[in-house]
Amino acid sequence: MSIIYNPQQYKISDRPMENFIDSDELWSILEEAKNPTKERVREVITRALNKNRLSLQETAILINADDPELVAEIKQAAKDLKERVYGKRIVLFAPLYIGNLCINNCAYCGFRAANTKQERTTLGHDDIVDQVKVLEDDGHKRLILVYGEHPKYDAHFIADSVRSVYGVKHNNGEIRRVNINAAPLDVEGYKIVKEAGIGTYQIFQETYHRDTYLKVHLSGKKRDYDWRIAGLDRAQEGGIDDVGIGALLGLYDWRFEVLGLLRHVNHLEAVYNVGPHTISFPRIKSASEFTVDKAYDVSDEDFTRLVAILRLAVPYTGLILTAREPAHIRDEVLQYGVSQIDGGTNIELKGYSRQKEKQDLDHEQFMINDNRSLNEIMEELVDTGYIPSFCTACYRLKRTGEHFMEFSVPGFIKRFCQPNAMLTLAEYLEDYAPAETKEKGYKLIAENLQTYDDADFKDKLVDRLERIKKGERDLYF
Repeated sequence: MSIIYNPQQYKISDRPMENFIDSDELWSILEEAKNPTKERVREVITRALNKNRLSLQETAILINADDPELVAEIKQAAKDLKERVYGKRIVLFAPLYIGNLCINNCAYCGFRAANTKQERTTLGHDDIVDQVKVLEDDGHKRLILVYGEHPKYDAHFIADSVRSVYGVKHNNGEIRRVNINAAPLDVEGYKIVKEAGIGTYQIFQETYHRDTYLKVHLSGKKRDYDWRIAGLDRAQEGGIDDVGIGALLGLYDWRFEVLGLLRHVNHLEAVYNVGPHTISFPRIKSASEFTVDKAYDVSDEDFTRLVAILRLAVPYTGLILTAREPAHIRDEVLQYGVSQIDGGTNIELKGYSRQKEKQDLDHEQFMINDNRSLNEIMEELVDTGYIPSFCTACYRLKRTGEHFMEFSVPGFIKRFCQPNAMLTLAEYLEDYAPAETKEKGYKLIAENLQTYDDADFKDKLVDRLERIKKGERDLYF
């Protein structure tokens, strides 16, 4: 089966957008790619290592490569490609839950409207200030704000909460980038949110399989598959060119969801000339009054493998891994392509100031499995040679959307990302790190400085590092 894809028919400014996901097409591609030869799999790996975007058909070949020898080669290739595109830096952020009122009944979510055990809370301005102060005192510079879907959380409410976050300057701390995970808006709503200075607007389709989508989204506005899948098209039409997509793995077959994500990437690139800034791929976890159905369970083996496949398929797209995953899985898949992780995560409403020892799912959306503090994660990253980064330079220099692609696709982004990572790491070491972490961090910076052949650029980087030690902040390329 072959579908002719005409990107222009999917623009939404002058007509209702037709759905660009065809389940039969995606399954047909997977079926046709079954039992690939070793030679064919290696051909696809070689194309990916040359920084080519893989087609759906080529990605399906990697998905169907079950031979352990080939899986190992896929993972090694993903590791090599990631270092060539991004260097050794890992971006760190924290989620901040603003409100858990919700009109939807999503079977897998603790916030669903029918769950009477969930304690409902909405953070006001003073609550936000309190939480952000704690996050800044830990060293965070990047947040993602999370909202339930409710009339109260409209575009004006989101914009006001963003401005509240940006307004908090505590000691040496400040939040320099606020991303959003919220319900889809209309075009005018996105314009309002954009004016508040947001970074990425993130909407997860959850599952790209329509029948499964309707099965797990029982009622509420989120049940409208088409409204949701067009959400980021409306964001683009509203002027937000920095968007993030995701699928909740475990609702349906992971192989289909990987192709669904890539079809979504292709759609955004074809229609708006820019793909998503990030892709997320959380595995479903237990939640209040919900137990995971194992029918589409994604094993650790398949999960680590699919991360590597995504990296090979979309070399220049950020891959986000959250604290849903346990520490040992997060540590493993960092090498296969992940570029962003959260640290010191607390998803309880007002949770950062409360600091409970144990999760209470009646106050949270789902179970998390990595409870390490931000500094524990920072130190472990440094110990393994990664450069922790709080960089926000691309966003503030307008290197987003098409402009980001101009820098990233030729590979130039590594030139900016790695030195900016070192500069934000130096800020953390000066302002927040214990003595042992500080010593290790500056040793790592010194080692990476030795890799620069461009003497002029190296001198500029060393100068900025020295200025940070003397008290200057927010220096970047």
